[in-house]
Amino acid sequence: MFREFLADLKAQKLRTALTILGITWGTVAVVVLLAFGIGLEAQTKKRFHALGERIVILFGGRTTRAYAGFGEGRYIRLREEDAALLAREIPDITQISPEYSWRGPVHRGAQAANPNITGIYPVYEDLRNEIVDSGGRFINQRDLAERRRVAVLGDELKTLLFAERPAIGERVYVGAVPFTVIGVLVHKDQSSSYNSRDKDRIFIPASTHHSVFGQEYVNNIIYRTRDARITKDVERRVYQVLSRKYRFDSGDKNAIRIWDTSEWETRFEYVFLAFNAFFALVGSFTLTVGGIGVANIMYIVVRERTREIGIKRSVGARRKDILLQFFSESFLIVAAGAVLGFLLSVGIVWGLSFVPMQEFVGTPRISPLVAVVTMTLLAGIGFLAGLFPARKAANLDPVECLRY
Repeated sequence: MFREFLADLKAQKLRTALTILGITWGTVAVVVLLAFGIGLEAQTKKRFHALGERIVILFGGRTTRAYAGFGEGRYIRLREEDAALLAREIPDITQISPEYSWRGPVHRGAQAANPNITGIYPVYEDLRNEIVDSGGRFINQRDLAERRRVAVLGDELKTLLFAERPAIGERVYVGAVPFTVIGVLVHKDQSSSYNSRDKDRIFIPASTHHSVFGQEYVNNIIYRTRDARITKDVERRVYQVLSRKYRFDSGDKNAIRIWDTSEWETRFEYVFLAFNAFFALVGSFTLTVGGIGVANIMYIVVRERTREIGIKRSVGARRKDILLQFFSESFLIVAAGAVLGFLLSVGIVWGLSFVPMQEFVGTPRISPLVAVVTMTLLAGIGFLAGLFPARKAANLDPVECLRY
């Protein structure tokens, strides 16, 4: 069978080469498009996770319903102790931190800025995926308990104040109050925020923020549950706990505003699922054109070998033998194009990894999912492209074939 395939290949060199090229190009289209989709999805999630994974952010709001003698339109403003209250009343909250936030002057010598000054708990480091560069550290529990005047700088704020000089152990002034720099954040791509980007912020202990600046209310509270599947149930209990304290209707969603980032991540997954499905559809159109080419050349092969088919049938070959022969030959053409297409795709994806575009669209990546989708499409197109010509060959009348 393989010898006959090579003989057909030699007899129809140009036509077979163009057919294989069509399958190759279709394979490249599917693999590269899906690789771009996977890379873009990974980059988008990476940038989104810079905000934190599965975190929920609470903001004070304004009531829209009358309750227990109080009219609508009351402002509900959160306090630092609300974080401890929620942690105590809702065991499913595993990590929680209040967040003080305001913009103020920060300077070192002649270098000055007006960044977001953020007061937080040590667990904020894990909640928000804050990574401190080597040689430094994040705020710890002792800093919080002793109200130490220590600070962690965002990477761009550090560059503004210190340029290329080391900042660890040096002093910066927040207003007129000196703070010792204990850490500098590693740069991270951040696609979303709610106050400002972390690279432009200065982080200090929440207790220090409250005592030095006297801010009575926190801007927000951040927490994470033990499981993403119970986030909605925990959200309901958060409304119940805070409504008892601040006397508002627990069904009033405007009294406390909640941003559940896991919900947005789920939406991203649906968006990219549709995005990658569209890429696969576009690539499959190109593969289909190549499959039509395979079917056409097999029809030509069947016509040119009609007498051969008659001879084989007359000496005992069964219909399924003829069917298998032409079916296998079509698969060999598809397989040759697929192998060339995969090799070319790997080379293209590898070359694109050196193009400086990762920050915007990520790095194209041939994942197992990409390989499975491509192989499934190739198998389907190879099956259809070989089935109809093979059936035609198998159904030919041996007598008529010998007269051809």
